[in-house]
Amino acid sequence: MTSAEKEKSSTGLCRPPLSPAAGPGRAMKVLLLVGLGALFFAYYWDDNFDPASLQGARVLLTGASVGVGEELAYHYARLGSHLVLTAHTEALLQKVVGNCRKLGAPKVFYIAADMASPEVPERVVQFALDKLGGLDYLVMNHLGAAPAGTRGRSAQATRWLMQALGSAPAPSGLRFLLRPVTRSRHLQMNFLSYVQLTSLALPSLTDSKGSLVVVSSLLGRVPTSFSSPYSAAKFALDSFFGSLRRELDVQDVNVAITMCVLGLQDRASAAEGVRGVTRAKAAPGPKAALAVIRGSATRASGVFYPWRFHLLCLLRGWMPQPRAWFIRQELNITTPAAA
Repeated sequence: MTSAEKEKSSTGLCRPPLSPAAGPGRAMKVLLLVGLGALFFAYYWDDNFDPASLQGARVLLTGASVGVGEELAYHYARLGSHLVLTAHTEALLQKVVGNCRKLGAPKVFYIAADMASPEVPERVVQFALDKLGGLDYLVMNHLGAAPAGTRGRSAQATRWLMQALGSAPAPSGLRFLLRPVTRSRHLQMNFLSYVQLTSLALPSLTDSKGSLVVVSSLLGRVPTSFSSPYSAAKFALDSFFGSLRRELDVQDVNVAITMCVLGLQDRASAAEGVRGVTRAKAAPGPKAALAVIRGSATRASGVFYPWRFHLLCLLRGWMPQPRAWFIRQELNITTPAAA
């Protein structure tokens, strides 16, 4: 009697044979992971970025006073671009303008403006066209605050959002976005102003075969807890510019659209908004800004910084309903919260 037969007779059990598909299945998983790794490596390594392409480029940059917007301004200045910078606080803008001049920017202009006001986008775009004679890049980075940071519960935040919308009915068609109707300051700042700026700058960008650059967030691709107003605006941006990209392609309009999915930035206001809520680590502003510039200069459709965000966006399609325990890995919460 062989040893296998002895073992079988002594235990009274017969071990099930290994599935013939187990080996190939494991091999396919390994190949898939290797393929994804190669894809990410190729996507982020070989971007054909030519810094000289930005020398003399005419750039309108919003949200330029702090954070990644400030770092974008400094990168563009080093590369020799002509700049119009805008943000809400004039004193901070003046500081950034002075630094850009020291870094070698040939032309730097600024206009203090609050994008929460519906009439402001037209004034800003016209100012940029007057000063620069046209646009090659419209880089939209401004951001408005949600109520009480992300500590507010989603139901509370949603009620705040709906109350802020007002009761005025919206006219049909897209042109109502260019008119000062009653609307939420949050939506005006974080979504409608982006649409207005795009609509107003598009003729000049079409002439120059330029680029629209939208600085967004992972929360515009992957929803998370306690962020409903912010996520709603960011998802709206992603959907709007995704549709616009297709419309421009169909009409053979050579204007690139680069959506930039960034993480938490290392700035005081961002850190304060999520203090005690999330375990996410802030990304360095200069590196995130450089990723945005490289991606937009090469006319990439998307930029992800840190790079793992691209994988998270792909995983969302495979796991659209993550379990609560998985979500809590990024949140400092242990018990369900009442709305």
